[in-house]
Amino acid sequence: MKAAKKILDLAGAALLSIVTLPVLLLAVLAVRLSSPGPAIFSQTRVGRGGVLFRCHKLRTMYQGTPSLPSHEAPVSAVTSVGKVLRKFKLDELPQFWNVLQGEMSLVGPRPCLPTQTELIECRRRLGVLEALPGITGLAQIRGIDMSNPHLLAETDAAYLRTASLWLDLRILFGTLYRNAGD
Repeated sequence: MKAAKKILDLAGAALLSIVTLPVLLLAVLAVRLSSPGPAIFSQTRVGRGGVLFRCHKLRTMYQGTPSLPSHEAPVSAVTSVGKVLRKFKLDELPQFWNVLQGEMSLVGPRPCLPTQTELIECRRRLGVLEALPGITGLAQIRGIDMSNPHLLAETDAAYLRTASLWLDLRILFGTLYRNAGD
């Protein structure tokens, strides 16, 4: 499973990076035109084994907004372009670079901020931190966000217990379908 997942991650991220490049370039332009500041930013997140890494994203909030989990950030901090990027999960496109660098997987537990100590502890207890974080995961297609750390960690652990290439493909397609249907 590990070798197949690594091949899916690298081949998928490389292919998706090429296919989505025009969308990424348009999104970068839209972000730059809508508000001052860089279009892509890097944020410290918790990776495998609790090791911190720089997670890349398209900027969806005004520059200078405090680094908070999405569910805690003020709605007024999100730009008009950011709302669209978030709705269709386009703000995650730069994370293909994290996958190609081996810091993330296409599918796995979403990486959290180092300040989300309750979630980190729940994940540590359930062995979730032993996996690479993912761009999408089982919790995302089930609509579970980081506002409920225990449920999120339990869902992440359930994914890891049943992980397979087939489940990863179902989650990837579920992510695309869920975003297209919103």
